[in-house]
Amino acid sequence: MLHKTRGIVLKTTLYSENSVVVQMFTEKFGIQSYMINGVKKPKAKIRMNMLQPLHLVEMVVYHKANASIQRISELRPSPIFRSIPYDIIKSTITMFLNEVLYKSIRQQMSDEHLFNFIFNAICWFDESEELNVNFHLAFLLKLSRYLGFAPSAETKSNQSYFDLQEGEFKSMPPVHPYFIDKVDAALFMSLYTLPFEKIIEIKLENKTRRSILDKILVYYTLHTASFGEIRSHQVLEDVLS
Repeated sequence: MLHKTRGIVLKTTLYSENSVVVQMFTEKFGIQSYMINGVKKPKAKIRMNMLQPLHLVEMVVYHKANASIQRISELRPSPIFRSIPYDIIKSTITMFLNEVLYKSIRQQMSDEHLFNFIFNAICWFDESEELNVNFHLAFLLKLSRYLGFAPSAETKSNQSYFDLQEGEFKSMPPVHPYFIDKVDAALFMSLYTLPFEKIIEIKLENKTRRSILDKILVYYTLHTASFGEIRSHQVLEDVLS
């Protein structure tokens, strides 16, 4: 049976000389794997450049319950990116976010709210004319809300330490090393609470941005099973430095 659905490309794996298996987060079916044949042929209807990380697509798919690999009848980019593929900083940020998403939602079932957040955030990032080098920080913190471990924004005047393990502010540093002190904790929460349009107003030095990103990745490691190491982390730091 054919179904229409939107999708977000997460990973493309070469299967044979002209075939690939693409893992996508779909609006209708959650994470799915699709076999696509002939992607490298000159007259291919679905080409490799449509299957880059975090590309947004509309599809017509065959769907069989419990099948490990599905098939695609039609696929087209929607929207077509205006800036991400042509801007080295935006494309590097997108590559990094793609790796985090792949490790965070790979077991995710259909979730309309999560899908819409990712889809709309990537659209906004692509369409924004002013480069926002804080986007990935805010994206990951806002994403945690949809993954079930959003930080608690409630704090009292004497609570200066953010406990990454508990996800809340504390008046004293915890006995474990997974916490942020007052200054970085305030930035951490601003990135979480402010809309994307406002985060460009947060001025961060490269050293501070790296420190906050490191803490965010610790936060994800603590709250996501089998999260593992993020390999594109260093590439991102090199590009932003």
